[in-house]
Amino acid sequence: MAKKEKKPTPKAKPRVHKELQGLDITIDQFGEIKANMNIDKLNEFLDKNVDDKKLAERDDYDEMKKGKKKKK
Repeated sequence: MAKKEKKPTPKAKPRVHKELQGLDITIDQFGEIKANMNIDKLNEFLDKNVDDKKLAERDDYDEMKKGKKKKK
């Protein structure tokens, strides 16, 4: 009896923040990160929405954080 070939299931797109709609990141065979969105825009989004754990240990972190907009 021959084995049935399995049809590859289409991969579901992960949920992303509304500011990052359409973001697609892949890693090629050489280990390079390929994104369809500008890296500077991604960094700006991360700076605005994610607290940096390494900077939290600094004494002046609260002063630096005041200049940043808060999350909704």
